Amino acid sequence: MAASFASKWFLAGRSLLGALRNNSLGLLRTSQEMTCSDFLSQQQRTFIQMRTNLKVVDNSGAKRVMCIQALKGKKGARLGDTIIASVKEAQPGGKVKKGSVVYGVVVRAAMQRGRCDGSEVKFDDNAVVLVNKQGEPIGTRVFGPVPHELRKKKHVKILSLAEHIA
Repeated sequence: MAASFASKWFLAGRSLLGALRNNSLGLLRTSQEMTCSDFLSQQQRTFIQMRTNLKVVDNSGAKRVMCIQALKGKKGARLGDTIIASVKEAQPGGKVKKGSVVYGVVVRAAMQRGRCDGSEVKFDDNAVVLVNKQGEPIGTRVFGPVPHELRKKKHVKILSLAEHIA
């Protein structure tokens, strides 16, 4: 009993000392840097990785998919990358059925991406357009904005089907 009580105090004191050390290092920075880093740590977005739910923004019949694997990336997928996904919700009578495994191209991502001119593009949701193995879209329409970075990734057909190019 006394040993567990002493170990709790030792661990509490150790974490307290660690917090004081981290706080003293933080005092060396300017207040503007601290507020910026605190803001970025709260607003940090992640890649589209395994088990991420994505909205389908074409008329292929699927409504929602879950990412199984991000192709060509160790951490995850970003704008214009191809993923393998499982259909979780589908419309009745669509081309794609619930439970089927499909390929998709990420057309909107909540993680920000820098552009060549210094600006950054970021969307409110994660969205995907379903494609076949050759990279051709399954649907005939694409809803919502699509970034022009898809042109660099050779997804010109998706850009031609899109309503709005951001």
